[in-house]
Amino acid sequence: MAHYDLHMPVSEADVRQLRINDTVTLHDTLFGIRDASYIALFDRQRTTRFDLNGHAVIHTAPNVKKVPVSPEYPAGYAAVCIGTTTSDRMERFTRQLMTQTGARFIIGKGGMRDGSLAAFRELGGAYLAIVGGTAALETTWIAQIEDVDLDDLNPESLWKFALREPAGFGPLLVAMDSNGGSLYDTVNASVADRRAAALASLGVSA
Repeated sequence: MAHYDLHMPVSEADVRQLRINDTVTLHDTLFGIRDASYIALFDRQRTTRFDLNGHAVIHTAPNVKKVPVSPEYPAGYAAVCIGTTTSDRMERFTRQLMTQTGARFIIGKGGMRDGSLAAFRELGGAYLAIVGGTAALETTWIAQIEDVDLDDLNPESLWKFALREPAGFGPLLVAMDSNGGSLYDTVNASVADRRAAALASLGVSA
C-alpha cells in the first residue's frame, strides 16, 4: 500500500501506477457531477465549457447558497456542505465520461460495477472511495466554488471546486483500479466464503 499526492490534471501513467488499497490526495481542482448533469451531457448531448481531461469528478449535489460574485466567491456561490452521494445508480455513464471528456477518476460512495471496472482497465481510470457520513470533513477540503456550468440543473449542476492547499482533498482510498482490482469484489468473495463456512459448521448446505 502506498500514498500518492497527485496534482490535477493527471496522465494515464499516473493512474496506472495505482493499486487497490493505495491512498490518494488530490490537489488543485475537482469537478462535481451528479445524475442530472450526466443525463444532460450524455443522453441529451449538451456540452460543457469545462475541460475535464485528466481530472477527477466527485458524485455530489452540494448544498450551496447564492452570494454576490467576489474574489472569495467567483461563481456567486458559497459552499454550505459538499458531500458525496452513492455512485451505483450512475454506473451507465462511466465509459462515456471517460471517452468523451477524458476524466480519469471518479470519487463516490459504495463502489461501482463490472462495466465501470472494465472502463477503468481499458481506458486508465480509478474509483476513489469516501466513507459515508463525512460531508462536513469533505467540505473543509474545498477552498471555494470556482465556477459552475449547466446551472439550470442546480444543485445537480457541473461544479468546479478549487481545493484547499497545501492539504488537498483526501486521503481517498483506491477501491477500483486500472488493473482490474476491486475491493468490492474482494469483500464480496470473502463474505461468500465466510457464509459458506458458517453454513457448513451448522450442517446446512449452501
